[in-house]
Amino acid sequence: MTDRSPSTGPLEKSERNPLKVVVAPDSFKGSLPAKEVAESLAAGLRLVWPEARIELLPLSDGGDGWVESMVAAAGGSFVELSVRGPLEDEVAARYGVIDAEGDVTAVIEMATASGLALIDEERRDPRRTTTYGTGELIRDALDRGARRLLVGIGGSATNDGGAGMAAALGARFMDESGDELPPGGRALAHLDSLDLSGLERRLGEAEMIVASDVDNPLLGDDGASAVYGPQKGAGPKAVRELDEALSRFADVVENAVGNEIRDRPGAGAAGGLGFGLMAFCEAKLQSGADLALDTLGADRVLEGAALVLTAEGLLDSQTLSGKVPVGVARRAKEHGIPVVAVGGAVEAMEDQTLRRFGDEGIVVICSSVEGVRSEVDLLDPDGTRRRLERAGERIARLVDLGRRL
Repeated sequence: MTDRSPSTGPLEKSERNPLKVVVAPDSFKGSLPAKEVAESLAAGLRLVWPEARIELLPLSDGGDGWVESMVAAAGGSFVELSVRGPLEDEVAARYGVIDAEGDVTAVIEMATASGLALIDEERRDPRRTTTYGTGELIRDALDRGARRLLVGIGGSATNDGGAGMAAALGARFMDESGDELPPGGRALAHLDSLDLSGLERRLGEAEMIVASDVDNPLLGDDGASAVYGPQKGAGPKAVRELDEALSRFADVVENAVGNEIRDRPGAGAAGGLGFGLMAFCEAKLQSGADLALDTLGADRVLEGAALVLTAEGLLDSQTLSGKVPVGVARRAKEHGIPVVAVGGAVEAMEDQTLRRFGDEGIVVICSSVEGVRSEVDLLDPDGTRRRLERAGERIARLVDLGRRL
């Protein structure tokens, strides 16, 4: 039986100067939002350190939970509206509004309008899906006076280079006969001309920052179609078809805007939406984790902390590409604070990969899973809460044990 009595271990400080721990996780995709992950880990810590000052900083790198975490931390509100979904059926979407004395910031999560989770698995086809609904969210935010837009582009169902988004904002894409192209990435192979005369002019008055945790170019073996197309339902033939279509799209768009964008890091994010946002909205791409940390005042929260816990549903080598746990660790390292990372699952890693985590400031990686679990068990919200609470308790007890030794 686990001893759940409070500890008076050496990490406990006086009431006047209590131990401070920051819990800054991402969501556990398909199971718990970041806020509940943070609360569950904190509940376990409090079983051992009841007097500790535990600060919760739920985060997102631009995917699931982006709007919720940003709006909750900033005291904003939500706007709900119906938009065109990835397969052109109507979907209910929402975005956040943060109004600081008339200075309006919109927080947009493209997945709520154009995300993979909106389509049943058997209907997924990135040759057909469109980002049009994401453009509708942007246009509505401009209508409400937003002059700063923070756009998260994780979790997309699309591979249209942002053409649908641009069409919703007034751009027109025509074939050689002058007819407008149908939606979807496949149609871009027939793109002949582009009319930007009707593109939303307020984009030039707004600042757009895109949260992305990937640095893929638009085309080629490391591009949008090859790397992410299969996750969205594209087989080898469809991947080639989509890559060729995006190549044609890039030729026409870059000629129209006068900039070479296809090879910029992040151009291939969200099926090329990164490319489209840079081309049509003059957006700047930034690490989603860094953008969230900056916007939510992470440096202030970290001040005086002795330990940081971070987490995500799957800790693996891709985490090192700048996802939330590594973003948190890098920021904590600047403050000299050790970081423990918790995974709902942890991939087996080579020593070299583990050393890279250590170099980033993550001193321990642990899994919240005990024993063999089915996928259904791993995604069960109640079970995930219990496992995270136990993980938080174990970490606190091990820290106390290490200090005693």
